[in-house]
Amino acid sequence: LIGLIAAEGEDAKAVAGAAAQGAPSSAPPPAAKADVSSGAKAQPGAGAQGATPAPPAAADAPAPASASVTAGERAATQPRRNGQAKGERVFASPLARRVAKDAGIDLSSISGSGPHGRIVEKDVKSALAGGTAKRTPGPQAQMPGARPPMPTGMSDEVIKKLFEPGSFTEVPHDSMRKTIARRLAEAKATIPHFYLSVDCHIDALLRLRQEINAAAPKDKDGRPAYKVSVNDFVIKALALALMRVPDANVSWTENAMLKHKDADVGVAVSIPGGLITPIVRKAQAKTLSAISNEMKDLAQRAKARKLKPQEYEGGTTAVSNLGMFGVTNFSAVINPPQSTILAVGTGEKRVVVKNDAPSIATVMSVTLSTDHRAVDGALGAELLSAFKTLIEHPASMLV
Repeated sequence: LIGLIAAEGEDAKAVAGAAAQGAPSSAPPPAAKADVSSGAKAQPGAGAQGATPAPPAAADAPAPASASVTAGERAATQPRRNGQAKGERVFASPLARRVAKDAGIDLSSISGSGPHGRIVEKDVKSALAGGTAKRTPGPQAQMPGARPPMPTGMSDEVIKKLFEPGSFTEVPHDSMRKTIARRLAEAKATIPHFYLSVDCHIDALLRLRQEINAAAPKDKDGRPAYKVSVNDFVIKALALALMRVPDANVSWTENAMLKHKDADVGVAVSIPGGLITPIVRKAQAKTLSAISNEMKDLAQRAKARKLKPQEYEGGTTAVSNLGMFGVTNFSAVINPPQSTILAVGTGEKRVVVKNDAPSIATVMSVTLSTDHRAVDGALGAELLSAFKTLIEHPASMLV
């Protein structure tokens, strides 16, 4: 090596090492000498374009120092595109790499003006100022607090190819089905669910229900003024439990917890083609008969799709009851902005231990789904315990 010129940002030791490794053990052909001595531009090797060029002369036949300097000066003063081909290494100074990374710039789109086409800091800044720099591919930056994009599943075409042509019919989604799918997928993706289950003995509740319905006044046509269901007791019990455990009667927002003064209980109602959750407002203050009549009206209008938005939007909790289908237990998906939902199973006869002796009891299993951001495990357990106490001592809901 005869001479070495380093520019701004140039790693002189790395260049010297590369030049030493690339020096041939014997003199190059005369033509090569002529090219170097005439000051022709050094060409990169076929396997590493943009790398350090071959030395101007062999060790046993050095060219004049002036020839080496001339070749280096020409290479340094003529900008070249660095690493255009896929997989090529891009030669740039550490400072240039750091500036490009911070700015999100693709170095391979920049022409280097350093020795042998090396990219230096001023090349990156010039490309930024001139608007010629190409941005690096990658995930787009999100605004603070922005939600991540929802994950997508298999495409329609991929799914349909899994089945034999003609073995199915396509039923286009209506707006309700699309809304249900979007909201439930969003709820499961953004709400950290956790679940608590408990068994409730409901024999006392069933006896009280029978007495209440038997005592219901009748109209002129002989129809009772109300007919209380087990689900009406569940709605009332959950509302009163939230009053006893007010810290669980909340909604999560990014900046604050909304603590509700009333228990607005949504009740899942199955309708043709979907599901809707009308809300019993201030359920803690209503009688069982009032809840019963209101739910019958809401369910009837829900199935006719005649509910007003204010009758199904919001709510502080919800009940989903599949007991009428013989389902013993299940877990429900929380419907934001609510933080809890109670899944209710059927009441069934079971053998239980009472006073150290086996006996038969009607048992109803319930599972509370909770948003762990808003309601912690102990708080959820306290709410479920309050609910169980009310269900197993139903007379306390009448006072």
